[in-house]
Formats: sequence, structure tokens, C-alpha cells
Amino acid sequence: MPEVVFQVDQTRSMRDQVVPGHNRWHPDIPAVVTVRPGDEFRVECRDWTDAQIGNNDSADDVRDIDLTLPHMLSGPVAIEGARPGDLLVVDILDLGPVPQQAGEIAGQGWGYTGIFPKVNGGGFLTDHFPDAYKAIWDFHGQQATSRHLPGVRFTGITHPGLFGTAPSPDLLATWNRREQALIDTDPGRVPALGLPPEPRNAVTGTATGAVAARIAAEGARTVPPRENGGNQDIKNFTRGARVFCPVFVEGAKLSAGDLHFSQGDGEITFCGAIEMGGFIDFHVDLIKGGMEKYGVTTNPIFLPGNVEPRYSEFLSFIGISVDHERDTNHYLDATLAYRRACLNAIEYLKKWGYTGEQAYLLLGSAPIEGRISGIVDIPNACCSLYIPTAIFDFDVRPTAAGPTRADRGRCAVTS
Repeated sequence: MPEVVFQVDQTRSMRDQVVPGHNRWHPDIPAVVTVRPGDEFRVECRDWTDAQIGNNDSADDVRDIDLTLPHMLSGPVAIEGARPGDLLVVDILDLGPVPQQAGEIAGQGWGYTGIFPKVNGGGFLTDHFPDAYKAIWDFHGQQATSRHLPGVRFTGITHPGLFGTAPSPDLLATWNRREQALIDTDPGRVPALGLPPEPRNAVTGTATGAVAARIAAEGARTVPPRENGGNQDIKNFTRGARVFCPVFVEGAKLSAGDLHFSQGDGEITFCGAIEMGGFIDFHVDLIKGGMEKYGVTTNPIFLPGNVEPRYSEFLSFIGISVDHERDTNHYLDATLAYRRACLNAIEYLKKWGYTGEQAYLLLGSAPIEGRISGIVDIPNACCSLYIPTAIFDFDVRPTAAGPTRADRGRCAVTS
């Protein structure tokens, strides 16, 4: 087993670990350990919310979650010799739930998917599903089942939702400036257009005193993906993936968290993946001056992982950039087209007995594939969403006999 360079006691919050992690991006968060190019090592992780979600049949915890706490990140890990302008080569060797543990913390044999309420985070379809819902998933080796979504069993593509390098001071200032400018265009919007720095509940690693206070005041929130990688939520960052991350500070300062047992493309409920704590094994190397050599000036590039389920048949849904509720055409709007593909899939699954909320949870958590299929045929962009037919224990394909509607229970709801 690779050396564990960041340990997590799952009975404690991230703030109370012997060596705490962090939940903000800032160049001054101290590295907890230094590794060398070529090293293999293990990082243990908390659930992204710091275990605010329970294994129960109520979605009150999703409704009431404190979003000033996420994401809980393990690290930073410094890489010896890394300098700004280099590319950090990150290989994902292995990852999974908390090993050999069963308990009350996500990752200890189970995980969850949540629909966040519109007033607290929202999601891709928040105007259609404004309230909080939840599904609990039990892990069976590589597969997952849920008492809240009966009739479904699938193999997950396990991956980290979030990892990245530390920003430089200038890059951090750029993030905060441009995101605040976006927020200022509609400061009262629900859900908000962005999340500015928030000192409340900031976890600043091993920093103390004035340095910790500055990190809390200036640190960027971890919710979006950015130039350093961050919360990209790419399901193909699985075993065998190689990611080339820009380096902005001395030592690169690699951090990771937000582990997912499975996820559909887009993680559309915002907490759409099957969330868990666990471990991830990395191998790292450096390409000196790689950002200039390869033109990687903004975001990482990657080679997808080579481990995924062998689903060969898909039921696919199409969406175009038309707002059918308002009978309005939009010009090549891929976001609207993908939203419509998701809504079309949900309406179809409701014919088999699932509630809309159950179908929404399924699209966020199962290994669904989403694609931009057409982006030039004015005025309509075309997106498609592929659901593996084999994840259902019934034949979900359309036939002349019509759908077989069954009582499929319900997901966890708020009281």
C-alpha cells in the first residue's frame, strides 16, 4: 500500500483532525507534507460536507445543510521541485470508500445523492424541483443499490469530484474579482450566481493567527471548477486517469476531496453523485515548463481512466434549445438543450412508476453519459443523454405493449 501522507479519523470533523485539511483555496495554506516526483502516496478524505448528511429516510439534513463548510479537502501536498509554469502530472492509481469500515459516516459502506433546495444551493433543474430530496445508496463491491430507488443496480465509476493545485495570489484575486462582478449583476438571485469569500466556518489547514484570518477572509470557495482544476466533477477521473494540472505556486500544493462512488455526466442535482468519504492513491511527476510547452494556460488536460462498466446498450434522450414551458426558441443554448434532455428522460421514467424526484436523483448518480450532439445547426443546439438499459431489473425500452407501471416507493423527503 502507498504511504498515507494525509490521515483522516472519520469520527472527527476535518477541523478537529490531528492535521486538519482545508475548505478554501489560498496560496498561503501550508503544505502538510512534501513528496518527490515519482512518488506514490495515499490521501484519506472526509465526505465533502464534513458528514452533515445521515443514513436515514429524511431529507431534512439536505434542506438544512450549512454550505459554508464544503468542500473538505485533504492536503495540501507539496511536490519537491514544482515551480510556477510547470505541469503537475497526477495519476489516479486507486480510490474507494473508507476501507474495512461500516458506520454512520458516508463512505463507511454507503453513500448518498441529494437534491438541494432552490433556497440553499439549488441544482440544474431547480425550477422544476425546488425542494430537498435524498437517496441513500448501499455499496456491494463495485455496485450500488438504493432503498429509495428500487429496481436499479449499477456499477459505479468511482472518482474524485475535486482536486487541484493552489492558486497564486494574483490568480486568487482574479477569481474573487470576476466572480464578484458576476454576483453584482443580480445580487438577490436565488440560487445565487456565485459564492464570494466567507470567513464563517473557514478551515485553513495548519495556518494560525493572522495568516489563518487572512486565508478565511480572502480564500476562494471550492464549489466551482477553475484554472487550477477544482470541482470539475468529471466521472472519467477514475483509476488509470492521468491529469496534467497547471502549477501556480512553489511546490504546486495539491489537494483533493469530494470522492464519488458514481456520477452521471453533469452531476445535475448539484449533490448528484453518490457522495462518500474514503481514500485516493496518487502518483505524481512534473513536466518542467509544461504550461508553455503545451499551451496549457487556463485549465488542466487529462487522459481518461481505463476502468468503467461495460454497458453496451443505452436508451437515449434528446433535447434542443427550446423552452417548451414558454414556447421560446434560444440560440444554440447547449445548457437549455441538456436540461430538456434531462426533463425528457424524467418524464419517460415517471411512466414506469418512479416519481420525478427519484428519476432526477437517478440521472445525477448513475453512470449516465451526456453529449453535445449538435452545436452549429441554428437556431437549435442539440444535446443527448444516454441511460444504460442494464441498470434496471425490468425492460425499460419502449414497446407496443406500453410501460409496466409499478409501485417504486419514494425517495427521502423533508418533514
